[in-house]
Amino acid sequence: MKNIYIFVVILIAVCVACDSSQQERNSPPNIVYILADDLGYGELGAYGQQKIETPNIDQLAQNGMLFSQHYAGSPVCAPSRYMLMTGKHPGHAYIRGNDEWGERGDVWSIQAMRDDPELEGQRPIPDSTVTVAEVLKKGGYQTAAIGKWGLGAPKTEGHPNEQGFDFFYGYIGQRQAHNYYPDHLWRNHERIFLDNIVQTPHATLPDSLDPRDTNSYAKYHDQPDYAPDLMQEEVLSFVDRSAQKDQPFFLYYATPIPHAALQAPQRWIEYYHEKFGDEEPYLGGAGYLPVRYPKATYAAMISYLDEQVGQLVQKLKEKNEYDDTLIIFTSDNGPTYNGGTYSEFFNSAGPFQEKYGRGKGFVYEGGIRVPMIASWPDVVKPGSKTNHLSAFWDVLPTLSEIAGQDVPASIDGISFAPTLKGLPEKQEVHNHLYWEFPAYGGQQAVRMGKWKAVRRDIKKEKNLDIELYNLEEDPTEEQDIANQYPDVVETIRQIMEEEHTSPKLKTFGMKALGDE
Repeated sequence: MKNIYIFVVILIAVCVACDSSQQERNSPPNIVYILADDLGYGELGAYGQQKIETPNIDQLAQNGMLFSQHYAGSPVCAPSRYMLMTGKHPGHAYIRGNDEWGERGDVWSIQAMRDDPELEGQRPIPDSTVTVAEVLKKGGYQTAAIGKWGLGAPKTEGHPNEQGFDFFYGYIGQRQAHNYYPDHLWRNHERIFLDNIVQTPHATLPDSLDPRDTNSYAKYHDQPDYAPDLMQEEVLSFVDRSAQKDQPFFLYYATPIPHAALQAPQRWIEYYHEKFGDEEPYLGGAGYLPVRYPKATYAAMISYLDEQVGQLVQKLKEKNEYDDTLIIFTSDNGPTYNGGTYSEFFNSAGPFQEKYGRGKGFVYEGGIRVPMIASWPDVVKPGSKTNHLSAFWDVLPTLSEIAGQDVPASIDGISFAPTLKGLPEKQEVHNHLYWEFPAYGGQQAVRMGKWKAVRRDIKKEKNLDIELYNLEEDPTEEQDIANQYPDVVETIRQIMEEEHTSPKLKTFGMKALGDE
């Protein structure tokens, strides 16, 4: 009898432990959303990159799910981040382009911004904006944004602390992020001054200096405080602090890498210099800062970011948080064309085009199709892939569902949580995706099944002609077949008219579309 009693006690204890484990598994997970800056679809090993090494991010793909048809919110920074934060597509968005809010004064002067911090940052999003951070905070999440913000300025309602983030550290605005050795960063509402010298983030190498001498570039690269190092310290500290609390956390890690200027840890530059061999220096003629080994430095930046991802994963494991954490890695738009970058050398857009006119700043595939990897132990199937059609405005409803929160009204996104959980039969799908972008001549785009349609030069030439491409047969969008499929073109024309609403900010308007 005694042995039977002991067996029953043990069995009950095991069942209680199983129930407890199941309760923990059913509770909302931590969420880490890593947003790279200007990282192309083809710049990760998991997406076919051959020259740049990204083993840690590739490991996320091996442990999780790779999305092959995920799209950014816009082909440039600020509007893309707005779509991510709000669940709205560009035709319904408040922020539709990079708006530097120039009526404040000399917003492009680094010294002026140092003297008056209210000149920093972009035009703020309104206080009425409902962000993904606010939704998750309502659900009991600790929230942090670390990296580059770009949706507001100091002392405005667009500051991340006013938009649902308990903690913020990094660049409040995009212009300061053009230099990885800034003279200050922000911790919440406080400016934290660094030991770097104040310098313009756009310069050319003086004619008096030897362009092949690495010492000629010391001013731009040999500074004490490298911003990505400081941001990584804050990321790891946030995980340390959060692991001590009995509530899940949401970390929005908006790294500025690999956006130009080209600046990276010397050990990584040396690694790729040895790998690539000698190369022509970049003297600064196309924006940003001069650099002796531009290709090696660009690759170094991405591998350094990969190293940071590995450190973050290791920290989650050390704190026993990894198994209960959804990690998403993606990029805010396609690869850039300036500042000494060589997108075609790296095949940065993968199967799409990356040259000027087809990458960053443009609504062709190279500008808006981005990598996305999701890892979530025991939920996302390891090594899985999906061609589910999704975009940044799907992130808010996805994370809301995962956190057990109601989805805000009047959004355009559809949750892809069923795809993450391996339940394709429950996955809603988009009939189409819509973009508009008022810069670079004015553009619109629609993705509808295999079809991709583009309007360009809407403002410059009042051009309303629609280009049509079959992405299954022509992923590089080279063969315009609009004249062969007039019915498809007409359907897409109606979509463009229906999805566009006149923007509240006139700077984003396009008169050819009926805006004032």
